[in-house]
Amino acid sequence: MIMSPAKTLSRFRDESTRFLHAVARIFFGNARSALGTSVLLFFILLGIFGPLLFPYSSEIDVTSQLLRPSIEHPFGTDLWGRDVFRQIVVGTSDVLSIAFLSALFSVAIAMILGMLAGMVGGIFDKTILFITNVFLTIPSLPVFLILAALFTVDNPVTFASILSVFSWAGMCRAIRAQIISLKERDFIQICRVMKMSNVHIIFKELLPNVGSYILINFIIVMKNAITGSVGLMLLGVASFEPTNWGAILTTAKNSGALINPNSYMWLFAPILSIAVFQLGVILLSKGLDDTFNPRLRVM
Repeated sequence: MIMSPAKTLSRFRDESTRFLHAVARIFFGNARSALGTSVLLFFILLGIFGPLLFPYSSEIDVTSQLLRPSIEHPFGTDLWGRDVFRQIVVGTSDVLSIAFLSALFSVAIAMILGMLAGMVGGIFDKTILFITNVFLTIPSLPVFLILAALFTVDNPVTFASILSVFSWAGMCRAIRAQIISLKERDFIQICRVMKMSNVHIIFKELLPNVGSYILINFIIVMKNAITGSVGLMLLGVASFEPTNWGAILTTAKNSGALINPNSYMWLFAPILSIAVFQLGVILLSKGLDDTFNPRLRVM
């Protein structure tokens, strides 16, 4: 039976409303996830609209060197007279893009390899497990030092790829273990008896059961990527971008901001930005864990 356009539109509206309500319950279902989501939304909106509202000029102004915080310069100015607050605003989009891409790459690799290893088993599972163990045992710092000596990263995609190399292995092992446990459950055995395809089993039965774990780890990897990006900037793996939070922190530290009272905010502004962002991510991950983990729910 073909539905009328009015009924189709009404059904689409009802489905959209239910979807939005479900999303709202996930991200605003408790105090911690609501606060964490609000912090992330603030940084996302700042990254999108901030450069339009607070345009940044990289021109050197020797008459405005190391000015104290004021209404005109909320975080003061740096050694070259550039507004630190506007640097933070402009750098937000780069920091968020690197964190998002790093989490996306890490989760994609971990999910694909972990689910395939758990489903296929045999020699494929052993191979994936061996590769995972290798990546878990490789120390990241010496590798980053070698990379810093060989080349310099100059785009967010490569930057995020390097960060994701050491972020997927632990998640992959956890997903593999969950899939191995789930595929022995009765509902999966029933799917096998009913001759359902592996595609149906993976996407309709298994993925929804590990989806909450993947979502929470996506948020956690984003948090870790912020710290990792600052570390790579300090090591010299990434090219110097004056508005990157790590670059601002490095420049302030190397310019003696700790011993000059006029430049304290130049040093602490990127630290504060990183701390607030990470706090928001931690609160969101804890809130999502409370929502999805039945053992943590208040009965």
